[in-house]
Amino acid sequence: MSQNLFTYRIQTSGKQSLTNIDVYLEDALAKSGVKDGIMVVFCPHTTAAITINENADPDVQKDLNWGYTDTFPNKGSYHHVEGNSDAHIKSSLTGVSETIIVTEGRMLLGIWQSIYFWDYDGPRNRKFHVKIIAG
Repeated sequence: MSQNLFTYRIQTSGKQSLTNIDVYLEDALAKSGVKDGIMVVFCPHTTAAITINENADPDVQKDLNWGYTDTFPNKGSYHHVEGNSDAHIKSSLTGVSETIIVTEGRMLLGIWQSIYFWDYDGPRNRKFHVKIIAG
């Protein structure tokens, strides 16, 4: 495996759920020893995503899930036979990666920000990759 490339596995809950992955990212950063650079978090799934959002009020996560479900319902008229086209749409719109600045050995985030793995087709066993680059 490439230097400073880490893979983590998580179990998601519910059809659509956000999982705070800050603890995994802090673990990768500590193991890398990088003090300044960037961290790329990548989701290798077509029905999940990585996003940065508020960590203080859990109602924000509920509203995000509700908003996506209301805006992109799982319609019977979709052509994809697996019945999860809504999950593919949500993943494409949210995006499968985030880049975070690393400074003084810490992720540079706003006071209320955390990084989330957002599963749109769960519950499932999922994984994500973290690449940390010094510079």
